[in-house]
Order: sequence, then structure tokens, then C-alpha cells
Amino acid sequence: MNHALTDAIAQRNSVNAFDPARELDDDRIHTLISWATRAPSAFNLQNWRFIAVRSREGRRRLRELAWNQPKVTDAAVTFIVVGVLPQASWMADRLRPSVEAGFMPAGMVQAWESAASQLYADSPQTQRDEAVRSATFGASTLMLAGQAQGLAASPMTGFDPAGVAAAFGLAQDEVPVMLVAMGYAKEGNWPQKPRRPILDVLELA
Repeated sequence: MNHALTDAIAQRNSVNAFDPARELDDDRIHTLISWATRAPSAFNLQNWRFIAVRSREGRRRLRELAWNQPKVTDAAVTFIVVGVLPQASWMADRLRPSVEAGFMPAGMVQAWESAASQLYADSPQTQRDEAVRSATFGASTLMLAGQAQGLAASPMTGFDPAGVAAAFGLAQDEVPVMLVAMGYAKEGNWPQKPRRPILDVLELA
């Protein structure tokens, strides 16, 4: 099977050594995030946010909060992938484009809002789980989009979440789920590591 997406999945690896001399401009970053936001989210609430840390000072601060890992400052940009605690009250705004496009009945919006309200109301754990899920989908799509465009990436969970939230002004309803360092790989990075056999991880029920 040869396809741009499956090729990107097959070639993707977690890069530790980036070329610090190569940068990404605003248009390239905007394009990457436009692809990242095509990821799925419950009720299409799109409860994520991406902070593109690329200034020298910003990356220095972030590196201090990420166990001093050099890839934070060597990569062209390190994204803070933020999950936002979902709220049913966003439903009408987030679904309006689907209604205006003509494929979603207007009456369905209220039904979805009621369902979301029952799911998330008085359930902080469910809200947080949803924020993490949505942000993770976004981060995965971001990395594959970058891979397809000749960029390398490294997902990172080794950082101080509370420190990152404070240093980069996250709101109370925002969770810093992971960092994604992205840029151009230097020579010498490992290829994608072998995966476990399919029969070890798949059950046909």
C-alpha cells in the first residue's frame, strides 16, 4: 500500500537531534496547525489549543521546564499541545458551520448539547479525559502532517505541567498535555523502532 499518509506513518520516528540552523516561518506553522485541527474531537468541540514556541527566549524557558532537553531549543519550533476542558455551552458555535453547510440538521444541535451536558456536568474527570484525548488526536495529526511535509518531530511528556501552565499563561480550564518538538532532523537519528507483532496486540472478537 503506497499512499502519502501511510508513507508518513511508516517513516515517522521520534527525533532527538534537530538542525538548530533551520527555521519555520509563520505560514508553515499556520499550515501545520490547519492540518492538526482536522483531527477528530467529541461532538466536534475542537477543545484544543497549540502554542508555537519558537523565539529564543521562549524556547529557553520551555527547555528549563522540560528537564533541560536540548531538542526543545534545537528544533525550529516546539508546540505546547493544550487540551481544553469541554463545555456543552460551546455546542451551537462549534456546530454552526456544519448547519450552515447544509449537512447537519439544525435541530440536532440541541440534542448534542443536551448529551454533552449530561456527559460532562459534575464530572471533572470526564472533562479532563476528553481534553487529553482531543489534544492527543491533535498532536498525532500534527506530527503526521509534519512528516508528510519533510519535517521531523518528537512528542514529549517529560516536562513540568504546572510550570508550563504558569510560564505560558494557560487558563484554569486548560491542560498542557504534551510538547511536540518539530523541525529538520540531523543525521544520526534512529529510524522508527520495531513494533510488537500484530498477534500480540490484536484480538478479533
